[in-house]
Amino acid sequence: MQKLHAFDNVETISATVTGRVQGVGFRAATVRQAHSLKITGWVRNNADGTVEVLLQGQHEAVDQMLSWLLVGPPTARVDQVDTNEVITDRRFDRFEQI
Repeated sequence: MQKLHAFDNVETISATVTGRVQGVGFRAATVRQAHSLKITGWVRNNADGTVEVLLQGQHEAVDQMLSWLLVGPPTARVDQVDTNEVITDRRFDRFEQI
């Protein structure tokens, strides 16, 4: 991780995805989509059956990624996506499944 500079115009968003999002390739598809949009951060399963995602990138790319999360891959059923802005001075180097 690198330090995020104020002039970078990068936003960081935390999202929790609810629905049939585990066991359907959701995390792998999220990694592919994030890479295609040049988003950094991570995705992981939570014990309660939700998927948690941390997105970092330019506003337009993060907005496109959030729109994709509302639908997910064809095998998933997304019921809800809750988001929160994260204030951080850290910059992620890549997007990964954890």
